[in-house]
Amino acid sequence: MGIQRDDSRGRRRFGAEMEARRASETEEEFKSVRRGWCLGGKEFREELLEQIEEERQVWHYGEEIAESEEQRAQRIIQAALKKKRWDLAELKRLRKGDSFKVQLAKRLRKETTMTLAWMAEQLHMGTRGHLKHLLYLEQRSQRR
Repeated sequence: MGIQRDDSRGRRRFGAEMEARRASETEEEFKSVRRGWCLGGKEFREELLEQIEEERQVWHYGEEIAESEEQRAQRIIQAALKKKRWDLAELKRLRKGDSFKVQLAKRLRKETTMTLAWMAEQLHMGTRGHLKHLLYLEQRSQRR
């Protein structure tokens, strides 16, 4: 920035230069910095999400926790499908109330904080209300 010395005068000049630069930047350029929680590529983001999942602390909140939970839920779905040697297309072919889907939804409900609406969409089980009813019936049959 062309500031020669690190003294009070130089620091004031640096502050003025930075303020001028900030004022000249558009709001859109810094939106991701102000609102986002991660700056970096996809691999870096995934690495951070894994760390958050392993070491969740009080300062991890909001968007980052939700994204970490979603990633965890996706891994559970993928693992269940891999065990059956199925792909995501198989979930679409199965009926909405298929026992595999109900058991997977039950596991997701137990191990993640994903919403019923999210699960119903990902597992192709119809509406949130329908999934809730299926889980209720499953729970009721377990009691007997």
